[in-house]
Amino acid sequence: MSKLTHFDGEGRAAMVDVGSKAVTTRRAVASGFVSMRAETLTLVTENAAKKGDVISVAELAGIMGAKQTAALIPLCHPLPLSKVSVKITAAGQGLNVWAETKTSGQTGIEMEALTAVSVACLTIYDMLKVVDRDMIISDIKLLEKSGGKSGEWVRS
Repeated sequence: MSKLTHFDGEGRAAMVDVGSKAVTTRRAVASGFVSMRAETLTLVTENAAKKGDVISVAELAGIMGAKQTAALIPLCHPLPLSKVSVKITAAGQGLNVWAETKTSGQTGIEMEALTAVSVACLTIYDMLKVVDRDMIISDIKLLEKSGGKSGEWVRS
């Protein structure tokens, strides 16, 4: 296990200096799931929710969330995003949420993908809570990342 890098010699939180790192193309993919009652899922798939098109709004919210990652997560570097894609699909007892982020930079973009998924899931919950407060947001995880010193990583 590598040592933690977000602390200085005195144990204080510190943003990592990435200035000497090479600029590389970086990509990350993350996913999550929102489980819900069958009736709630039907409202989504039939575009009949009172607050509007849940999938389109949540996908847009996820993109907006990725763009705000550095403002939300302490010590995250602001990154110039070249791509953020969020896709939500019905599956089983809920909605799968998937996000892909890309940049050319000196530090990873995993947090942007995870933030996109998290914000999209929270938006789904917000838009549907009036009919289903039992929804569960789960399984938010990084699926793969590429670029940088550590190279390629894919969840097994």
